[in-house]
Amino acid sequence: MSTQVVEKRDTTVVRKPAPQYRVLLHNDDFNGMEYVVMALMKTVPSLSQPQAVDIMMEAHAHGLALVITCAMEPAEFYSETLKGHGLSSSIEPAD
Repeated sequence: MSTQVVEKRDTTVVRKPAPQYRVLLHNDDFNGMEYVVMALMKTVPSLSQPQAVDIMMEAHAHGLALVITCAMEPAEFYSETLKGHGLSSSIEPAD
């Protein structure tokens, strides 16, 4: 009978978090406030109505508002979906 020695190696994996991106809503003079709130809530289901109203008012008052910060793929999806609703949107790196 033979005895085998198995060497254990440290297999700790360090995962870097995915880079984060900001989804921005730009003010426009074309869409009504209620429509913008509805489009925000449809696009980002985690937003409550008061949050969507706050985002819309921020964009209205200052020209730009942060909608959500997330990984690149969902950020692109949210921005494109907002554009599909006729809203002006962009993304930028969070750092």
